[in-house]
Amino acid sequence: MNPLTLFRTVAVAEALTWAFLLTAMFFKYVTRSTEALVPPAGGIHGFVFLCFVATTVFVWINSKWSWRTGLLGLVSAVVPFATIPFELMVQRRGLLSGPWRLRPGGEAPRNPVETVQAWVLRSPVLAAALAVVGIGVVFTLLLIAGPPVAAG
Repeated sequence: MNPLTLFRTVAVAEALTWAFLLTAMFFKYVTRSTEALVPPAGGIHGFVFLCFVATTVFVWINSKWSWRTGLLGLVSAVVPFATIPFELMVQRRGLLSGPWRLRPGGEAPRNPVETVQAWVLRSPVLAAALAVVGIGVVFTLLLIAGPPVAAG
């Protein structure tokens, strides 16, 4: 899987989970018919949101995005459906083209962050398993922490 395919897949998944969450919230707050959809929609969206953040950082490193572009990518996950226009913008600018730069036989890593990325590209199954576990741990800690509480 190349950077374009990975980023596009996760960006679309993030937007779809926004749609699921907003639909669930519509049923809970507008129609007041059910709130049963909110916990699974929120959980799925939260997990995919964290996956999008990890994917954005991974592609940012590979494609050598500017700080502005990388941060805009991260912010796009917070705005409903913004990951799709962001993905289209970086694709049109050629920032998702080409293979993985640090793949086996590719460029040599030049810093610790690139060394980690090169390891991930050499051991994708192990890295994916560790990423899922890591995202799961962060997700679990956020669930334990609970929703934000208004001060006062």
